[in-house]
Amino acid sequence: MQTIMKRRGFSLLAFFMAVVLVLTACGGGKSDNRNAGNADSGANAGNSGGNSDAGAPTGSYLQQAYDGAFKGKVVTMYGPFVDADEMKFNESIKEFEEKTGIDIQYEGSKEFEATISVRVNGGNAPDIADFPQPGLLKNFVKEGKVIDVRTFLGEDYLKQQYAQSWLDMATMPGPNGEDVMAGIWARSSVKSLVWYNKKEFEAAGYKIPTTWDELLALTEQIAADGDPAWAIGIESGAATGWPATDWIEDIMLRTTSPENYDKWVNGELPFTDPIVRNAFEKMAEIWFNEDYVYGGRKSIVQTPFGDAVKLLFDNPPKAWLHRQAGFITSFFPEGLTEEDFDWFPFPSIDPQYGTPALISGDIYAMFNDRPEVRAVMEFFTTAESLKTWIQSGGVTPPMNGADPSWYANEAERKMADFLQSASTIRFDGSDLMPGSVGAGTFWKGVTDYVSGTATLDQALETIQSGWNQ
Repeated sequence: MQTIMKRRGFSLLAFFMAVVLVLTACGGGKSDNRNAGNADSGANAGNSGGNSDAGAPTGSYLQQAYDGAFKGKVVTMYGPFVDADEMKFNESIKEFEEKTGIDIQYEGSKEFEATISVRVNGGNAPDIADFPQPGLLKNFVKEGKVIDVRTFLGEDYLKQQYAQSWLDMATMPGPNGEDVMAGIWARSSVKSLVWYNKKEFEAAGYKIPTTWDELLALTEQIAADGDPAWAIGIESGAATGWPATDWIEDIMLRTTSPENYDKWVNGELPFTDPIVRNAFEKMAEIWFNEDYVYGGRKSIVQTPFGDAVKLLFDNPPKAWLHRQAGFITSFFPEGLTEEDFDWFPFPSIDPQYGTPALISGDIYAMFNDRPEVRAVMEFFTTAESLKTWIQSGGVTPPMNGADPSWYANEAERKMADFLQSASTIRFDGSDLMPGSVGAGTFWKGVTDYVSGTATLDQALETIQSGWNQ
């Protein structure tokens, strides 16, 4: 359960009831263009990269779908949505299915990561697969098994639908090193959030910080008033340490360039580099000050991550600030309303890098090329495809066009605004790293560092060793 928390922050707390549909499988990796109309016949899994056609007619497949051209067609999907998330997904596509007559047959699995490779490599790929970890998708793109969505959506259309950062994160190297737009972003969760008790915070006269220096000044002010500012816990069973990796990722985005962040995630910038070391030292400015953290440094490793935030809502508060993704509201004490809490973005550190947004999310990749599959993929690029999910809460749309009235509360509406205004958007770094690092030595090394059982040099060496496993 804990590792899923890290990987799918917003779906973790999903409110579970199982509905499993039967998936009708299609042959994996082989394109079927029999009814492609004016589609580029080269858009197949074998040569998915490099066929970008920015002038491709946009809206044609979706419009054909609404005109009934694909009535009775089946599109198969496979992904990690189960229980309540699966119900929410099926509800989000219900109106589209009714209007178009396309049957989207979704199959969810808790073993998605382990089984998708078997499905694809065994010639039984779904038409569309949902990847919560883009790092896993990269393997299929490199093998030439994924359709480049630019072959039918067009770059101009995609730029209308998404901020450039989203398109950058969806671009992956193909078999020959060429750029492939590997899929479309379907939903996201914002991680760069600092939560606080709104009523008590305002009553104390504290001000929202917008820079790291202001954040440190606020932290010192709260300490001077007699309380530790921060509630921090990283205990998560076998996944202990993952909340600390989020802090490091947020700091990296604010102290170095997006290009360096990408190199770090890809293993080209080692953990032992001064740029990465600086991020750990920045975190330590708060974490290792006994006056700043409830329970002091050693309590951080012992405190379950979901319990720490509750300190903000004691009467009076035992701590005042907690950095965590949007899903943390499900760990709030019962009975709170949106008048009781709020959040502000994790502040800027180096002004030249602005205030980036760290996110997790789902990217939908296409394995079989038929016109009805293209229509469904185009539908998923629209905010309308997430309308009911947005209304039920717990998801932030990555694409443009969501109506502000759809959001379940003001906090989630603000998250969407933050994504639209963020200077840079990048995916959770540890989720992009190989499991030996991102879900292995990174967790262990940072935990040892925080607990004091390893020096920073030792911790960084330990983490870096995961790249050789």
